[in-house]
Amino acid sequence: MSDTGTGTETGARPAGVAAAPPLLPAPGPEPEGLLSSGVAPGTSSGEAPRLGSFLARAAAGTAVLTVVAAVLGLVRDQAIARYFGASDASDAFLIAWTVPEMAATLLIEDGMALLLVPAFSLALTRRAAAGEAPGSDPVRDLVATTLPRLFLLLAGGAALLIAGAPWVVGVLAPGLADPRLAVDCTRLTSVTVLTFGITGYFSAALRAHRSFLPPAGVYVAYNLGIIGMTLALHAVWGVRAAAVGVAVGSVLMILTQLPVFLRLVPLARPRLPRFGRPGRRAARTAPPLGFAVLAPVVLFVVSRQSQVLVERFLASTLPAGAISHLNYAQKVAQMPMVLSLMICTVTFPVVAQAMAAGDREKARLRVERDLGLAGTVVLLGTAVVLGYAPQIIEVLFQRGAFDAADTASTAQVMRVYALGLLGHCLVGALSRPFFSSGRPTWFPAFAMGTGLLVTMGAGYALTYRFGVDGIATANAIGISTTALLLLMGLGTRVVPIRTRAVALSLGRLTGASLVAGVAGWACAPLVPDPVLSLAAGCLLVPSAFFLTGLALRSPEVVSLLALTRRRFLDGR
Repeated sequence: MSDTGTGTETGARPAGVAAAPPLLPAPGPEPEGLLSSGVAPGTSSGEAPRLGSFLARAAAGTAVLTVVAAVLGLVRDQAIARYFGASDASDAFLIAWTVPEMAATLLIEDGMALLLVPAFSLALTRRAAAGEAPGSDPVRDLVATTLPRLFLLLAGGAALLIAGAPWVVGVLAPGLADPRLAVDCTRLTSVTVLTFGITGYFSAALRAHRSFLPPAGVYVAYNLGIIGMTLALHAVWGVRAAAVGVAVGSVLMILTQLPVFLRLVPLARPRLPRFGRPGRRAARTAPPLGFAVLAPVVLFVVSRQSQVLVERFLASTLPAGAISHLNYAQKVAQMPMVLSLMICTVTFPVVAQAMAAGDREKARLRVERDLGLAGTVVLLGTAVVLGYAPQIIEVLFQRGAFDAADTASTAQVMRVYALGLLGHCLVGALSRPFFSSGRPTWFPAFAMGTGLLVTMGAGYALTYRFGVDGIATANAIGISTTALLLLMGLGTRVVPIRTRAVALSLGRLTGASLVAGVAGWACAPLVPDPVLSLAAGCLLVPSAFFLTGLALRSPEVVSLLALTRRRFLDGR
């Protein structure tokens, strides 16, 4: 797959405008396969199969880079665990890491993508509608009116965060006995407010242009920066070396995408930004990105990431190492969720362009298929986590300063976290259609705020008695509440999905996941060696999951196995 699109040729374009891939193909007959375009039959033939093939290639390429980034993320966490264990130093770094975690969610993954992918999709639609007519390019006008302002705003935010680092640490972790190390690390990681913002802007623009590999590769560069600085400087700077690595890695994220961005996205002549009204020509062509569109997205994303703030606030009152146990458990447990959401990341521009064109039926079919496929991936991963959490943590982290007691505590928390993985996946998958039209919508923020209140209430009720397990339980309850609200609200507000059918499908997959997880939990101790036990589990759990899915007549499992069988027979 080309990293700049599908490889189709572009037509003539106005002078001075860089070439960009064409808009997604027009709807056609429903192709076979779980990553088909999701369009209704009866329109021009041949186009939708090409789209389905492109989405499959894009998802495969994104999956490979996501797995590479995840592996490097584990190496990163292993390096931090090896050198600093679950200690005051690692807790200080993780408190400082709250800043880039929130910035990544707001500026790379959710916020910037939910805001700008629809905007760039609309600009591309307007460019295609204008054809060869003279005038300004909507994509270039969008960049000219947003990127300079965004740069100045983010630079100012990073400067304020550096100056206010002591106050930030005091709010995030008031229970720390000595906050000075956390303050130093927070100042070093504050640069990510700027660098992550530019990374997210580039990612949204490239995804709208159907270039998925550079955005998927940013976390490979990010983790390499952290690993390199930690290995090189830990003996000199201690845990501050990891904070320096966060800053260095965030700069590498920008450089990973910059060449492709400059090639695909037409840039206007540089000029100083004006914070008044945009020029008349830009106002006519650039999609609206005012406060009414921005505020609901920001509020939703901040509320979602505040789940982590609540956890660390509560964990700061527990014995040293609690924040680290939560972090390691969450990072590993959420890997299935990250892999499942790559599907929705690839198809989000399809939904956004369908909504821009007023084709709600195409959007509905695409969203329903995405929910089923993402649910299959995340629930299979949930079963593995439930069955083999101690073996996973022992293989990944039990070395150096990270001992057997840390493994037991982290594995227990990870199993509790796994109960909320489907909720996390659904929140990520369902939020995209809500924002795909580019119009203001407050319901996701309401749903996320409600879930956050549930998390806070459950956390305060459970932490005193159950410690870190109570915090993880509160997280699962709160995020599942949000997912349920979004699922019920999507069909009546944005995309008319069949809520009951989707819920029934996810229920069958959940049953298969529970059966497979229990089977793994029972069989895991039978093999003493953790590596061999985990290897056996990678065969046992998927087998139990798919067999149970077949018995429950799960449409996703039946379709996936039928597709695999056809591919196998075709390859013979």
